[in-house]
Amino acid sequence: MAKKTSRKSAKSAKKSAKKATKKPAKKPAKKPAKNSAKAAKKATKKVAKKSAKPTLLSGGNPQIAKGDGDAPVQAYIAAMPGWKSDVGRRLDALIVRIVPNVRKAVKWNSPFYGVEGQGWFLSYHCFTKYIKIAFFRGASLSPLPPGESKDKHVRYLDIYEDEQLDQEHLASWIKQASELPGWVP
Repeated sequence: MAKKTSRKSAKSAKKSAKKATKKPAKKPAKKPAKNSAKAAKKATKKVAKKSAKPTLLSGGNPQIAKGDGDAPVQAYIAAMPGWKSDVGRRLDALIVRIVPNVRKAVKWNSPFYGVEGQGWFLSYHCFTKYIKIAFFRGASLSPLPPGESKDKHVRYLDIYEDEQLDQEHLASWIKQASELPGWVP
């Protein structure tokens, strides 16, 4: 048995000696970093494209960051889905024509229109099958807009795709609403 043990020891010693003289295994070289700049640029463009296209919330209402001025309102109008975008452009143009000094903003994912120092007189919002215009002092308009509200001062007008818009009444309501004290949040 002594011979077997010494043979095993000799073999172990040879193996250990071979391992010690072997060169360490080479690690695979890293690829040059020149493509990482391109990849970062591509990822940035992808994120920018994604963020440039607004998310549509339930009912197809565009999610636009709140902000004052014409730019956020125009971004909202551009993001309105389908036929609603055309109606949004027409509404905006009508409001600007009737109230040249109108103040605009996007709040709570809806465009708001007001007069400086008087508050907001009108807002609209996209729903699945219609656009809802809110007149914040609509109960004071003549004739009354058709839609009732839980708030005794507010009245609504719903615009559907295939419905003819009564521009005379709408223009009259916009003019009247802009001359009343508005809603101040």
